[in-house]
Amino acid sequence: MLDPNALAAADTVAKALSDPDAVRAAAPPSDRAWPQSLAGGAAGIALLHIERARSGRGDSDTVHAWLSAAASDDLTAAPNAGLYLGAPAMAFATHTAAGSTRRYQRTLALLDAATLTLTRARLAAAYARIDRGDRPVMKEFDAIRGLTGLGAYHLRAHPDHPITAEVLAYLVKLTEPLPGHNDGLPGWWTNVAPNGEPSPQFPGGHGNFGLAHGIGASLALLSLAVLGEQKAPGAHDAIARICAWTDQWQQGDNDSPWWPGFITPSQVRAHSVDATLRPRPSWCYGVAGTARAQQLAARALGDSSRQQTAERGLLSVLRDPAQLQLLDGIGLCHGTAGLLHAAGRMAADATIPGIPAELHQLAARLTTQLAQGITDPELLDGAAGAALALHTFGTGAAPASGWDAFLLIA
Repeated sequence: MLDPNALAAADTVAKALSDPDAVRAAAPPSDRAWPQSLAGGAAGIALLHIERARSGRGDSDTVHAWLSAAASDDLTAAPNAGLYLGAPAMAFATHTAAGSTRRYQRTLALLDAATLTLTRARLAAAYARIDRGDRPVMKEFDAIRGLTGLGAYHLRAHPDHPITAEVLAYLVKLTEPLPGHNDGLPGWWTNVAPNGEPSPQFPGGHGNFGLAHGIGASLALLSLAVLGEQKAPGAHDAIARICAWTDQWQQGDNDSPWWPGFITPSQVRAHSVDATLRPRPSWCYGVAGTARAQQLAARALGDSSRQQTAERGLLSVLRDPAQLQLLDGIGLCHGTAGLLHAAGRMAADATIPGIPAELHQLAARLTTQLAQGITDPELLDGAAGAALALHTFGTGAAPASGWDAFLLIA
């Protein structure tokens, strides 16, 4: 069903964010506001206008203005580039804008070539690391900076290209025991802190569950590949290995299961996770992301029990005001928009009743938050992402452009 209030709120934000020059002049300083950033730059805000144009509520001129703003700096495919920054981010936004048309083909060819070169270099480095028996850093495999994010682009833009199969094969390899290590820790265990840097506060590193920086994104991508009937040898086994690990650390009870954002070696030794470490119900680390990854994995494996567990975990949060109060702001990353959109995707696939009935109240909560004014225009933490979540919910249909592929939830 259409939700006119959600659509009206999204329309208001889109109008306020229609002129790139005006938005740039009014926006607060941000270290993520580089034009080629999906998180905080023009490439990310372009997705709002792309989705609106593809669904008949926006226009192509605004899309072109934002893509031009995103391309205003020299293109980067440096080692720090990934799905959220640089050539891959621009490739994702431009591909989403082009859709099935022939628009932007020359630009896409250049962006694709740069992204392919970057992906091959990252794969070579990853396999060299595995051969050395070293543990990975998060930016090797995560969604924001790593090969899972790059794989999400390749799976969507050209699923039949060899590079897509190569990234999926790497993710399968990542789930296997690391040669030379007999400590029982998984192959994706990292020796750094959750911020990606070595820290004395994390001796022995951590195992990360999240969709932004952890194995949750890899679980989701492998599952999406299987559900899309992508040829990915070993993917079922890899999904099962990740699920076996997450099952060890599932917390709560049958009606309210949850997964930690990360665990440390001391928690592994004690086989215990303190209840105070339960993450807020966000996309990046919380149930909005981890439950959706579990639901996708369950569908890929044909595991109805796992699917119901994931859906109960989400539903319990949607019905718990104390959990909702933990959300930080409006954004897709760790705010209300991320939970609303992930819940909408889960509702469309759900096997238990109850989730759709909770979404209107959550959308109303986000609409009220946005009515207080736009303080941050960006996609990941700001108004553009919130408007996309409301627009998608308001239309009552899956995104016309597939914009949410960068979140690894669809």
